[in-house]
Amino acid sequence: MKTLALLFVATLTTFFSYGQDSKTVTITVTIENVLNDQGTILASLHTVDTFMKGGGIINLSEKAKEGELTLVFENVTPGTYAIMTMHDANDNQRMDYEANGMPKESYGMSGNDMTMGPPTFEAAKFEVKNEDLQFKIRF
Repeated sequence: MKTLALLFVATLTTFFSYGQDSKTVTITVTIENVLNDQGTILASLHTVDTFMKGGGIINLSEKAKEGELTLVFENVTPGTYAIMTMHDANDNQRMDYEANGMPKESYGMSGNDMTMGPPTFEAAKFEVKNEDLQFKIRF
């Protein structure tokens, strides 16, 4: 009888542990208005802790293609995120600036908030729940 009870408890424990696995989602980002085929398009998925502080928690790159291209973040767990993208035309892995501080290379972020000054996490953030997401970011 003890063996049967232990087997039953083990089965239930296994069943419930599978039910609590966190589901991951896919985030598809279409980048519009890529001006030329030079260099690389970089995209990064950020939390509030990584936003504007270097690489994201997931970083993607794709050879630039004039017009439009799509990048896909896979296996993203639920949470609050922001996406930053840039066209690294000279492939130096960083944003280049004019003498007056204005960016030389195209960039964009989720929320498409292109106000003066540096982007903010508040303007770019979005929630990931249990459904795949799609974004369009315009350079």
